Amino acid sequence: MNKVDLKPAAPLSAAPRQTEGELRLMAIPRLAAAGKWRVEAMRSLSEPLFLWFTKGQGRITIGGVTRGYSTHTAVFIPAGVMHGFEVGAQVFGTAVYFGRDPGLPLPKTPQLLRIREAQAQQEVNITLDMIQRELHADTTAHERAARAHLGLLGVWLERQIVKAAPEQVKPDAAKRLVTRYTALMEREFRSGAGVADLAAALGVTTTHLTRCCKQGCGKSALALLQDRRIFEARKLLAETDMPVSKVGAELGFTSAAYFTRAFQNLTGTSPSAFRRLQ
Repeated sequence: MNKVDLKPAAPLSAAPRQTEGELRLMAIPRLAAAGKWRVEAMRSLSEPLFLWFTKGQGRITIGGVTRGYSTHTAVFIPAGVMHGFEVGAQVFGTAVYFGRDPGLPLPKTPQLLRIREAQAQQEVNITLDMIQRELHADTTAHERAARAHLGLLGVWLERQIVKAAPEQVKPDAAKRLVTRYTALMEREFRSGAGVADLAAALGVTTTHLTRCCKQGCGKSALALLQDRRIFEARKLLAETDMPVSKVGAELGFTSAAYFTRAFQNLTGTSPSAFRRLQ
């Protein structure tokens, strides 16, 4: 088993640190503490993510397909899959970031599972509690113990997927196209390629692609692309000292003015003003 870098979860009174590559647990409400854009805008991670919702409800978009979640919903998102989800005032639960290359047999595709059995709900709650406890411990072999409990979480997830298999509905052609589009977008959103370019690469028309995107998540193909690019822009503006003009160029915008207009249209503020507020 490959070693996973471990780091205790941030205390609930502190703003979450979005440091990829480390095993960590966070309370879901804290993910939006530095701005809801950090969870609601389309983005992907370089590590697998597990979400366990224990209170509230909302919508989550994974690979361009939107579904509802509610109490006792488990969501698994593999590394590199574009996603975003609502975090309302009444939503609570736990997010588990597996870290890069956790060395576990995890699902290759996204999963959204409604856990109805009380025993299964209790099992995942206990497992998450044990991972958190070991991450905060200073006893002998606590890192190895945390990895062992993380492995049990993977087993729990595998078992729930098997149980849910008869109820799972295979995605139709439109949803499969949107999933392919978001995967291609994730590779190309920095290149400056537009929706027409991506649609052509997928062998479909822009009109058909947009129709399928609206059917899958209520957003156009262009809105998904802009949301993904502007999320990355906000992240660079908030977390780096990169000049604003370079941020736009880094994300494929052909001019600083075009970048500013696109950023302001989506966020209601200019890139420079956004940076000053962080």
